[in-house]
Amino acid sequence: MAKNLKTGTKSNPGNFFEDFKPGETLVHPTPQTVTEGDLALYRALTGNRYAQYSSAEFAKGAGLPGLTADPLHAFHIVFGKTVPDISLNAVANLGYADGHILRPVLPGDTLRAESQVIGVKENSNGKTGVVWVRTKGVNQRGEDVLNYVRWVMVNKRDAASPAPVEVVPSLPAAVAASDLSGALEMKSWPFDQSGSRHVYEDYEIGEKIDHADGMTIQEAEHQIATRLYQNTAKVHFDFHGQKQSRFGKRLIYGGVVISIARSLAFNGLANAGQVLAINAGSHVSPLFAWDTIYAWSEVLDKAELSETAGALRLRLVAVKDQPSGLFAYKDANGKYADGVLLDFDYWAAIPRAR
Repeated sequence: MAKNLKTGTKSNPGNFFEDFKPGETLVHPTPQTVTEGDLALYRALTGNRYAQYSSAEFAKGAGLPGLTADPLHAFHIVFGKTVPDISLNAVANLGYADGHILRPVLPGDTLRAESQVIGVKENSNGKTGVVWVRTKGVNQRGEDVLNYVRWVMVNKRDAASPAPVEVVPSLPAAVAASDLSGALEMKSWPFDQSGSRHVYEDYEIGEKIDHADGMTIQEAEHQIATRLYQNTAKVHFDFHGQKQSRFGKRLIYGGVVISIARSLAFNGLANAGQVLAINAGSHVSPLFAWDTIYAWSEVLDKAELSETAGALRLRLVAVKDQPSGLFAYKDANGKYADGVLLDFDYWAAIPRAR
């Protein structure tokens, strides 16, 4: 847990860059029990329409024990646990890598989280530094449900503090297809109910898919979504405090962007609803209330998992206030195009041709 750094106070000021030590393990409060109400609220706030996370009967036929949390919903819950200890004093969450979705989360399951500090690097300005952590989410039976690496830029408490010994972890560019686990059997897959008849064999490496639809984000929606995950980051809630920030207003939690972009991806990838792994992710630019999210995807790779299921490696790009069909991404110098919000690389399971 965060160290209580101020004499005479019982409140948690959060950890600053100087407080993170490579090898240290942080056990995060507080456990959260997932309910059916949480699942319904997640759908309401994100527009999630994937059949296995909407219909209990469809889920059972596809190989799940019943209606479960969308893997990204479970990811956000675990992420939210870590905020008071890792990113309460953050400038920005920079990226994700090497994320594994290991088992489903059902209503009634209780999730807790712990993180190991795996890297630190002070920035050249001497005022901030980057911290790398590997976080895992664990259920009430002590089973790991997911794990991932993220890195975050954190303020220093005192710019005069000496720089720590630099430790930068080596991370894989992507989760290997051979390491994917937890894919549904997908033996029963009523395509008339799923929203699409496109299967694994219909997608080609290099193909780009315009998800066409857009979703405008309002203040109440992003606040409720972030509270659902018990994410306490100041930049998402404290309007008064953020008046003095770089942008002069609250930022929308990047996880809201990920989940809405994935929900928009239903239009074109309706049968690829199960996230198996997070290969990489970058929040390229901020999102604010009344901005509109559009999204497009590119098929980066494919892998056969079984006779009934395959996996697509997908790049999901969210853009702000522009049609996704423009496929805005990077220029020849590797600089992101204007309006790009999110660059998210992940594996998703999809049924194979019958």
